[in-house]
Amino acid sequence: MGSSVISSQTSRPVQVIKQEWHAPFLLWGITIAIIGFATYLFGILLSILRLCLPLGPAVYAWNQLIIWYSGVPTTVGVLLCAIDLLFMLPKKRQSPRWVEGNESGEFQRSRVTVVLTAYNDEESIGAAVKDFCQHPSVERVIVISNNSSDRTMERAEEAGALVYNETKPGYGQCVYRCLLEALRWEDASIIVLCEGDCTFRARDIDKFMAYLPHAEIVNGTRIVEQLRAYETQLNTFMYYGNFFVGKLLEVKHLGRGTFTDVGTTYKVLRREALERLLPYLNPNVNLEFNAHFLDTALRVGIITVECPVTFHPRVGLSKGGNVNTLRALSVGLRMMRGIFFGWAGDAH
Repeated sequence: MGSSVISSQTSRPVQVIKQEWHAPFLLWGITIAIIGFATYLFGILLSILRLCLPLGPAVYAWNQLIIWYSGVPTTVGVLLCAIDLLFMLPKKRQSPRWVEGNESGEFQRSRVTVVLTAYNDEESIGAAVKDFCQHPSVERVIVISNNSSDRTMERAEEAGALVYNETKPGYGQCVYRCLLEALRWEDASIIVLCEGDCTFRARDIDKFMAYLPHAEIVNGTRIVEQLRAYETQLNTFMYYGNFFVGKLLEVKHLGRGTFTDVGTTYKVLRREALERLLPYLNPNVNLEFNAHFLDTALRVGIITVECPVTFHPRVGLSKGGNVNTLRALSVGLRMMRGIFFGWAGDAH
């Protein structure tokens, strides 16, 4: 089913950015320099330990070598950063941007199709569907349940949504099915992707629409302190960890945008952008799928802009990457691995 939809909807080839100007030298330079600096600090700590304990001449020799050779990765890292910032950044900043806006009369009159992911969200899905259905710009709400074992599907249908079940487990599979179902509607020129746990509000669609003339994808960011409720599942570690990974993504795609939130599930997409992007997305990527989504969109040259949105306490228990700090750390590390080394199944 997925392949037929993709082939029929994708008419324009994906224009991957030229790698000679968009190699992430700054990302790797910073990383290598940090390794060198960490090695130097280790050497200093070993020196202190050697002064306190009689460790012998062999340790002294090793200590000297560690301090001396820590300058190699530090120097290489600084050089890579300098090359990127001084010679490559001007070319990178020539990436497409719509400062004056890019919209047609049809776009201005368009209503949006909302797709919500759901997994055992019986407590929240009804309220979430009603919230989006009541927004004047929303044409329809589609809910994709990922093998929910409670009454999620029933509650969503009662609230007015079109409901489908995705039998393949995993958040990436659920989002991918959402995008496929949205594209089945020929009038779905603007697609809103969100989740059914009541952490986001339909009223922020108005904010997205203000940014959409300047982008093909508008990604909602929760990293605005004044727009975040006091008690959410995004604790301090997750909040700043998410910001850190967002900056890694920004450094990787230097010159293509400002990014602070790689884990948000709230975004708006133009249909044409989704048609170009969909063949490059890997639904087997699980809880780190949103970072994979953004990284891939930037890699294939889709104009992406962040929009601040409000963030609220979820209704019901969290089942995603914010269950606890340990799980969030695991998801964050997988995001970093994907940003540095690529995502499993990437089409290059």
